[in-house]
Amino acid sequence: MLLLSAGINLNTPTTTPTTTPPANPLHIGIVGCSAEGAALCYRTICTEGAQWLGPHAHPEVSLHTHSLADYVACLESGDMAGVAALMLSSAEKLARLGADFLICPDNTIHQALPMVLPQSPLPWLHIAEVVAQEAAQRGWRKVGITGTRWLVDSDVYPTKLAAQGLAFERPTPQERDAINHVIMEELVPARPSKDGEATFQAVFRRMQSLGCDAVVLGCTEIPLLMSDANSPLPTLDSTRLLARAALRRAVGAGLPQAPTPPRD
Repeated sequence: MLLLSAGINLNTPTTTPTTTPPANPLHIGIVGCSAEGAALCYRTICTEGAQWLGPHAHPEVSLHTHSLADYVACLESGDMAGVAALMLSSAEKLARLGADFLICPDNTIHQALPMVLPQSPLPWLHIAEVVAQEAAQRGWRKVGITGTRWLVDSDVYPTKLAAQGLAFERPTPQERDAINHVIMEELVPARPSKDGEATFQAVFRRMQSLGCDAVVLGCTEIPLLMSDANSPLPTLDSTRLLARAALRRAVGAGLPQAPTPPRD
């Protein structure tokens, strides 16, 4: 797994490869943005940590988030420097709390990560890189990208997917608006609906007709509504994939991957 810090590849395992979990796993810092996505990521780390560390055990985890309203104001005005400043502020607080590395369970604000890295006190895992690696490992060749309008309009996923030799399909402008409405008005406030589910299913079916093998749930709230159980395409759950990547980093990159548990 690639760790990012000021453009440096920190892919060297943090512990000596072993089949015995380390006595002191690394401290995970979570830079939150929206509550539901951050909560799902945190819960996944804590509940699945037992697969590595034993009953009820998980690495030390700290979470900091500024108000979502502050992030939305920056996104709506195109102020990526403002987004980066908020992320860096969280990073600095988490570093003072003793975190060893950082993750951000929010796909959209990864647009600002290149501005954060040169000043970051800690290395980061990149959510789109984690997802792209999973897609490549599963043998998929073309994936659909879904998420907020800001995310889908950006190069966050195309860049990382291309690095793995993967093609992609974006929603149409009309689909982007519809998906963005479901995310911001239903999923962020934790009010998923059947109409929202139908919106996603229609987009996924169109992507399937265009040759997509799977679809990226590129907003960390989408897994609250969509999964393999109700999707016409296999799903890449960015929230849980990031959490599991953080777990593997925390307990030692040399350990074999834990099996993926059944979907909720």
